[in-house]
Formats: sequence, structure tokens, C-alpha cells
Amino acid sequence: MYLGENIKKLGFGLMRLPQKEGGGIDIEQVKLMVSRLLEAGFTYFDTAWAYAGSEEAINEALIKRYPRESFQLATKNAAWINCKTRLEAAEQLNVSLERTGTGYFDFYLLHNLGESRTAAFDRLDMWSFVQEKKKEGVLKHVGFSFHSTAEELDAILTAHPEMEFVQLQINYADWDSPSIQSRACYETARRHGKPVIIMEPVKGGMLATPPQPVMDIFKKADSKASAASWAIRYAADLEGVITVLSGMSNMEQMEDNISFMKDFVSLTAGERQVIAKAQEAMKNIPLIPCTACNYCAKVCPKNIGISGTFTAMNYLTLYDNISSAKHQEEWLVGGHGMNNAAKCIKCGKCEQVCPQHIAIRSELSKAVKTLGLN
Repeated sequence: MYLGENIKKLGFGLMRLPQKEGGGIDIEQVKLMVSRLLEAGFTYFDTAWAYAGSEEAINEALIKRYPRESFQLATKNAAWINCKTRLEAAEQLNVSLERTGTGYFDFYLLHNLGESRTAAFDRLDMWSFVQEKKKEGVLKHVGFSFHSTAEELDAILTAHPEMEFVQLQINYADWDSPSIQSRACYETARRHGKPVIIMEPVKGGMLATPPQPVMDIFKKADSKASAASWAIRYAADLEGVITVLSGMSNMEQMEDNISFMKDFVSLTAGERQVIAKAQEAMKNIPLIPCTACNYCAKVCPKNIGISGTFTAMNYLTLYDNISSAKHQEEWLVGGHGMNNAAKCIKCGKCEQVCPQHIAIRSELSKAVKTLGLN
């Protein structure tokens, strides 16, 4: 028996809650969705200090309306957001307790570890802080969410074996992705004996409307099943999963998820073959063949986020969503302290070291025009 094994495998991710026409979270709609989910037997709710309005919404929709022992509530601490002292980082927990109106959290996560963000938790010793709060009973279980390489995940889990679980981005599209490393990170967590909470099983909604060749494969296999159902079931079928988070933003999405997750059935051998075909179809879509080795970044005199730019452009090719591609570029390039492609001086040093022999200067020029970079 592992931590969370008895929790049903669909959790409510509370980052993308339904909005009112005039702006703001539609609390009444959230109440209906919370009630429907609990009625169907699902009990895991995931929010965060950094999700605007989310913790207050779950207070109104869940905490005030249902017995505290009837559900599990998770929130997160983002010490890397403007925290100079341990006291400031610790205050995030107090704020979360106040916003949600709960006396404790079932699952508490150090939020978005990886790269430079991990250093904030180390510097402020948030590792011992969460253990202290666990002893006090304010936190029942502690772990962290993670966005980086399997190598870094291994280092963190080696240094902090006291962490009870890990939250990872896992979906069939990112399973073998060199940048996301879903498979490698999952296998690393399991090798350390940690159960996993899965986020982004539908990749922010992108796999609800996958590329047409992928959609055709799914529809041929089962004309009635949604594309999202294939993605969520794929994630839920992995061993050692606590739950699979879905950021449901309307009742239609929730009803679809409930329809195939209420009485979850593992994928058949035939269904696994269907998903393998879908993965192969995605690989056959012509993409920039970047493996995110970042040799180019080591020699670029302008500190351009080359691999992040290529990831964003590939995102656009796969999902035909320009706003999401721009968001990816902003996060993977500017969000990581690098300059955008418009700063390229066409020196060519990057191309001299690229193992994939990518025409980097040409691809960056395309990105500047397509994404409107300046």
C-alpha cells in the first residue's frame, strides 16, 4: 500500500476555474462542479498560494459546505516568488490557511522546483520548515511539484528522502520529450519509491484537440471517446499514481472526465497500441529536431533562449495555438532569464556546435516573425 493509493484517480486542479463574463471566478459554478465531483466519489482538490482567487474560491465552494474529513486538499508554497527571508516564505502557509479557512492541508507541496527555483527552498531551508509544520499537524503529507530534468530530480530526492511524493507533468505527448522528460522523471521518482501526482495530463488542454493525424487514430479506435479521455486514462494507468489532476473549467469537461474515470478501467493491450500509434504520429509531424542539449546556449554571445524558442515553435506546429506558443516562449526564454530570438546577431557560433545540424539562425528568424518578437 502506497500513500494515496485509495484516492480515486481524478483530482480537481483549481488553476483554471470558470470565469464570470465580467471577470473573476464564477463561485456558483465552482460550487456546482465541486458538488458533482464529490457526488461521483472524487475527493482530491489541488490549489496553490500563487493561483489568483483559487484558495478563496475553494473555501466558499468546498470548505464551508462539506465535512473536512470527506476530501483531501492540497496547496503549494512558492518561496522563489519575492521571498527574501524564511519568515516571508513561511507566511505563504499562513495566508493559504486563512484564505481556505481550513485547519490543515492533507498534501502540501513546495511549488515548481527545478533550475534556479530550487535554490530558494534551499537558501530559506523550507525543507525543515515543512517537516516542522508536519509535526504540528498543520500539514499531513509533504512533497513537491517539479519542472526540470530527471538528473536534477534524482539529486533532490537523494538529498531529501523525507519528501513523501512528487508532482510531475506527465502525458503521452511529453513521455519521451527531451525538454519535459516525463518518462525519465516518472521513472526517477518511482526508483526512489515515491508515489506520483500527475499534472498536465492533457497538456493545458492541448491534447483535448490534438493534431488531426492523432485525432483520426483515436476516432478510428473509438468514435465516442473524447481525445481527453485517452490522455487522462494513459496517465492514470501508470503504477504508483496518487491521482491525476485535471484543470476542469466547465461542467461539460467534468462530466466527460467523470464518465470514464468514475469506474476506472486500465488500458487494454489494444488501447495501448492505439496510444503508441498516436505517439508515433506526433513524432512524424515535421518539427525542429532540437533535443534541448543546450550546447548552443553555451556559446551564444547574446544569451538567447534557443531551445526554448524551438520548443515554442514546435508547440505551434503541433497544436496550432499561437497564444499558447507565445506563452511557452515567454516562460521558457524570458522566464528563464534569457533573451529572445530578436536579439540574434547571426554570428553562427550556435550552428557550429549543434549535434542535430539545425539551421538555427534561419529558424530563429522564422520565430521572430511568427511570434512577433522584438
